[in-house]
Amino acid sequence: MDLEKRIDVLNTLVEINNDRVEGYETATKDTDEQDLKRLFGELASTSKRNNRELSDEIRKIGGEPTDSTRVSGKFFRAWMDVKAALTGKDRKAILNSCEYGEEQALDTYDDVLKDDLEHLSQGQQSLIREQHASIKADHRKVKSMSEALA
Repeated sequence: MDLEKRIDVLNTLVEINNDRVEGYETATKDTDEQDLKRLFGELASTSKRNNRELSDEIRKIGGEPTDSTRVSGKFFRAWMDVKAALTGKDRKAILNSCEYGEEQALDTYDDVLKDDLEHLSQGQQSLIREQHASIKADHRKVKSMSEALA
């Protein structure tokens, strides 16, 4: 197994979780709705936990966890949509934008699970599957809140 590739794969997941933390912490500051503040706090907490676990794995194998974000076009657009929706106080638009951001996070995990498992140990694969499940649960929370408004 290529150690550098393993570190790169794990850092890809750190980056997407950094995106989530940054996005949800910003969203928490920009909304006055207490239930959304709670939701955003929970979603950010998921990624903070994920990052602690991923960073521990990276350090165990001699790597350095990244502190950067992906700021990919799609993810950046999702957070700009959240920001615009918060400014307009449009709850449905806020939740739709959050749902889109959650889909980007899930896509990143899906890509790793599909394309990069051979670079990871069994323990790391299990960890990533568990994290994927928690992000999927977060996505369901956002989606159900959005659907409740329909």
